[in-house]
Amino acid sequence: MRIGEIADLVGITARAVRHYHHLGLLPEPRRLANGYRDYTLRDAVLLARIRRLTELGLGLDEVRDVLAGDAGRELVDVLEELDADLARQQAEIGARRERLGVLLEQARTGRLPAEGPVSPGQAELFGDMARASAALPGPEPAMAARDREMLALLETVVPEEEGARLLGAMRTMAGAPGAMERAYEVYAALDALADAAAGDVRVEETARALAALVPDEVVPDDMGDLEGGPATVFFADLSAAQAEAVRRALRIAAERAR
Repeated sequence: MRIGEIADLVGITARAVRHYHHLGLLPEPRRLANGYRDYTLRDAVLLARIRRLTELGLGLDEVRDVLAGDAGRELVDVLEELDADLARQQAEIGARRERLGVLLEQARTGRLPAEGPVSPGQAELFGDMARASAALPGPEPAMAARDREMLALLETVVPEEEGARLLGAMRTMAGAPGAMERAYEVYAALDALADAAAGDVRVEETARALAALVPDEVVPDDMGDLEGGPATVFFADLSAAQAEAVRRALRIAAERAR
């Protein structure tokens, strides 16, 4: 058989046959006087086995081990390893589908935040913010949207345990009577500083109002953390007065937490 004929018989491409020769999975057959390879039934049987093994999900290195027989790993060892890997993938897919189900439910009921997808806990916090904003006159303060964006960013970049701790603190704060209303007053005050200089007289008052809302759990242990990582992105998007108000609020909160 010519290479195209054996490839058609087994259901693979001639290019794949040549690749298997290159990797040493399929021995080179004898060649005819004209230089063409001459494949036999035995070659077809081996190619069919290679195809079945790859369809199971084995990599070509693993196929080589199986074909090596006594010189390599037993087929049962390779299949057990493959089964374990598939079980891990199945568990990961199950977890992803579970998260997707939550997001679908939020989307179908109109509760998926614009910053989504986010965790269910963060989606609930953002929902509380949306309800508080809807109860107030006028459009939502721009700083509220920036706050949500920053929270969504932190959820992605900080370790999961740390993110859960910060989110828990924020939700506890938001659940206190009148806290969400006071938060929106601070958002509005920060919006009013959009075009102000760092020395604006309103900065201190706004900082103290913000500090009163900041949970002790979210205050950085090292205030130097405000000059790197996600904080850099956040402060770069603020005016001089807004950035000074937030930094001053965190310093006040840090002094309170000592």
